[in-house]
Amino acid sequence: MEADGSLDVTSLRRLVDFHVEQGTDAIVAVGTTGESATLDEEEHCNVIRWVVEQSAGRVPVIAGTGANSTTEAISLTRAAKQAGADACLLVTPYYNKPTQEGLYRHYKAVAEAVDIPQILYNVPGRTGCDMLPETVGRLCGVPNIVGVKEATGKLERVKQIRDLCGADFALYSGDDATTREFCLLGGDGTITVTGNVAPRLMHDMVAAALAGDAALAQALDAKLEALHRDLFIESNPIPVKWAVQQMGLMKAGIRLPLTWLSDPCHEAVRSAMRQAGVI
Repeated sequence: MEADGSLDVTSLRRLVDFHVEQGTDAIVAVGTTGESATLDEEEHCNVIRWVVEQSAGRVPVIAGTGANSTTEAISLTRAAKQAGADACLLVTPYYNKPTQEGLYRHYKAVAEAVDIPQILYNVPGRTGCDMLPETVGRLCGVPNIVGVKEATGKLERVKQIRDLCGADFALYSGDDATTREFCLLGGDGTITVTGNVAPRLMHDMVAAALAGDAALAQALDAKLEALHRDLFIESNPIPVKWAVQQMGLMKAGIRLPLTWLSDPCHEAVRSAMRQAGVI
């Protein structure tokens, strides 16, 4: 964002190039960290299109297209496909608190309406809605539902979902503090907040965990531990945007009701960045 709240397209394109250079395996456009909740639908679709254009096929682009309205989620997912996104990430409908049957029907409807690979996203700490492993197990039979981002931090769900969905269904962590253990237990990777600030180190840590090198993964994760914690010292994406601005990659802009990181929090985030070696 610009200081006046308008979209900063130049910095967005710079961030895409930064992540490609740092070895990020895929880019999520308009996720939580991308301030999806403060964008209108036209802006949302434009950001997806700009990220696809800038990535230019160098890395896959996953578009955030979840909504608390099924019809809106279908509309956003269609727009993402038209823009050339490789897949979509759909958060559980927030505020409504649907039943498990409602979640099943919601995701099935979106998947049947738009033929693009879709990743479920469960983050009850933000949505007030917990999609249970049994519901994921029902949905994994829908051909273009290919994985889930599980952000509860409940590590037992790795085995539960794997047993229900099989080896080909992708399991991504959405909780940075437990990502290392998640991957060592059989997960397939992460869709990360910390990776916005320390992408290379996060990539290397996850790669070590996926290779079963627990010692190396632990050593690398130790450098990231403070970021995992302090990037949530205020609500995400407030600390992340401040950190990325400190790295010279974007301007100091954020939209209400989000506010710029408060002064008492600066040193904690700066110290975590030093520990990770990004400043």
